Formats: sequence, C-alpha cells, structure tokens
Amino acid sequence: MDKISAVVENTNNNQLRKKSKIEEYKKTKKTQSFLNQYTNILPPIVAGLISVIVNYGGTFILIFQAAQMANLSPEQTSSWVWSISIGVGITGILLSWYTKEPIITAWSTPAAAFLVTALVTVTYAEAIGAYLISALAFFILGLSGYFGKLIKLIPISIASALLAGILLQFGISAFLNMTIDPILAVSMFFVYILAKRFSARYAIVSVLVFGFIFLTIQSQINFSGLELKLAYPIFTEPTFSLNATLSIALPLFLITLTGQYMPGLLILQNDGFKTGAKPILALTGLGSIFMAPFGSHAFCLSSITSAICTGKESHEDPKKRWIAGVTAGIFYILVGIFGVTLASLFSAFPAVFISTLAGLALLSTIAGSLANAMSDISTREAAIITFIATAANINLFGIGGAFWGLVLGLISYFILNFKFKKA
Repeated sequence: MDKISAVVENTNNNQLRKKSKIEEYKKTKKTQSFLNQYTNILPPIVAGLISVIVNYGGTFILIFQAAQMANLSPEQTSSWVWSISIGVGITGILLSWYTKEPIITAWSTPAAAFLVTALVTVTYAEAIGAYLISALAFFILGLSGYFGKLIKLIPISIASALLAGILLQFGISAFLNMTIDPILAVSMFFVYILAKRFSARYAIVSVLVFGFIFLTIQSQINFSGLELKLAYPIFTEPTFSLNATLSIALPLFLITLTGQYMPGLLILQNDGFKTGAKPILALTGLGSIFMAPFGSHAFCLSSITSAICTGKESHEDPKKRWIAGVTAGIFYILVGIFGVTLASLFSAFPAVFISTLAGLALLSTIAGSLANAMSDISTREAAIITFIATAANINLFGIGGAFWGLVLGLISYFILNFKFKKA
C-alpha cells in the first residue's frame, strides 16, 4: 500500500509540475505578445511625435511673426495657436481613424509665410472674414470631388519628381548643418546610419533619443522661456471686404491648394495609400470654417511632415501607419490646450537639431521619389524639369515653387510626349 501511495503521490506531483510549467509558458507567451504589440506600435507613435516636433520647431515661428506684424495681442496670438492646433489635431485623428491611413493634417506653412506681410494691409476682422471665405471654398471643392480627378491626370513620374523637389531642401539642410554645428549634425548622421544598418524601423527613434541626451549634456536646450499657461479661444467677429477677399482669401486658397493639398496627396499616393481628396478637403475645410473666428488661418493636409509618417520608417506594415496620424493629432491637441507653452518647448530645441532630424527622416522618401521619377525613360526629362523647378522654389504672383514646378513639368511632358495622329 505504501508503494501504491508513493506512486500516486509521485504521479500527482508530476501533473502539478506539468500544470505549473504550462501556466508559466502561457504567462511567458502573454508577456511576449504584449511586448511585441508594444514594440510594433512604438515606431508610428514616435513618427507622429517627430512630425509634430518638426512642425512646431521648424515652421510655427511664422505664425508668431505674422501675429507680431499684425499687432495682435498675446491673447489673440494664443487663441490663434489654440484654434489651429486643436483643429489640426481633431481632423487628423478623425481622418486617420476613419481611413486607417496616416492622414497628417497641419497648418498651411506657405500661407503663414504669406500672412507675415499680407496682414499688414487689412484689419484683423477683415483677415478673419478672408479666412472664412477661403475655408468655405475648400469645403465646396472637397464635396465636388473634382480635385481627386485632377490628381489622377498627373503622371506618376511628374508627381514623384514634384515630391522629391519639395523635400530636397530638407535633405540638404541635414548636411549643411554639418558646417553650422559639426559635432551635433555629424553625430546624428552616424547614429542614423548605424541604426539603419541594424534596424531601419528604429533609426529615427535612435537619432531622436541620442539628440535629446546630447543636447541635455551640452546644455543646448533652452528652457528659460517656458511657463505653464493654458490657452483659451477668443472670438473675433468677421468683416467681409473686397480688398480682403482679393488680397487675402484668393492667394490663401491658391497657396494652400498648390503648396499643401496637392503635394500632400501625392505623398500619400507615392506610399501606396488610396484615400482620395474628397473627405480630406471636406473635413479640413469644414474644420477651418469653425476655427477661423478664433484666429486659425487654414489647416489642411500636411505636405512635408506627412512623409515622416507614411513611409517604412513609421512602420513596415502600411496597415499600422495610421497610428502615427492619431498620435500626431493627440500631440497637436495637447499643444493647443497648453497654448504657447508646449510650442515654446518645441522651440527650445536648437534649429540645427530640428532641421537635421527632419532631413534624415525624409532621406528614404527622397530616394524613392527620385527612383520613381527617373524610372520611365520617355518622361525622364519632364520629370527632371519638375524636380529642379520645384527645388528652385520659384515664386511668382505670390504662388510658390510647388505649383510652378508642376506647371512647367506638365507643359514639358505634354510637348515632349504628345503624339500627333497621322492623316
């Protein structure tokens, strides 16, 4: 009996050990699954953060310059920051969530540059009225669906050359910074190359972390101007005038259309995303209508920072890149809530760091665009004309290089490739 009891007890102990091992194995699998999910969503989250940092650190200063030229009060300037950040954040989250694509919205950077001088000629109330007219035009254009048809008429080689020309200056800046701050820029470059060699997904993440640590050690991040302060909207009753419509609304519409929406949609298409212009123009136009009375000049599809979130560096799986759009939207809303506080935080980073980070993040996009532009021998010359003309940033009649590069490229394409039928 003792032997039988010992055998039974030994069997029970073995079964308990097996159950314990099975439970440990399941726990290990759950932990690994959680870690895999976490590491999978980390790159697009970082990509969304980088796009926000680049936007606020690189171009947001134009809004402060325009506000200063228009003699706006600090409260009105804060309202402008609030309205455009909240609007961009909400529309970006909604579009990315709905389409499951990285739809990165932003304020119109060329329009902000235009407003630095244009706001001097009209009153602030007239400018608000012009913002409303421009936003309404985008909303109607989005509902009509004609813009999407226009994009489909552009050859892929011309579209890719246009994108490469727009982004070229950012890539060049990453290397020009080696003259301005050799230690920082060269170090960031080699961190990028080494990280890219072992894990392309974490290359930009590695550069961001390294740059922050390096700048902190060198005491190059200036936090002296930071002050925790919440922003709040200030309503301004719009005034409509012919002068403001012609001098503000019309140029604002054309500049944003050609300098933001067109290249922004081409960036999405270049990375294989299929969302058309209709929902993007309609929602951003509607949002701009609501936010215009609080100071927002125009928010739209991003033409530069979206490339950081739509490419492979954001995530190897294109179906996961929409997370970057939602993340960027959340960070935009946070900046809007805290007004100029977080905007000042992003501005605390040296300009060399921001521009180098942006340039390195866009290198693969520039390379892919150039490859697509030059792949077809029959359209190669028209594509190179588009690329150079866009990179030259021609400015005629207040309209920037993206529009003129596209116009010259399409004219060249038509002349060089149009075949007359024989009688």
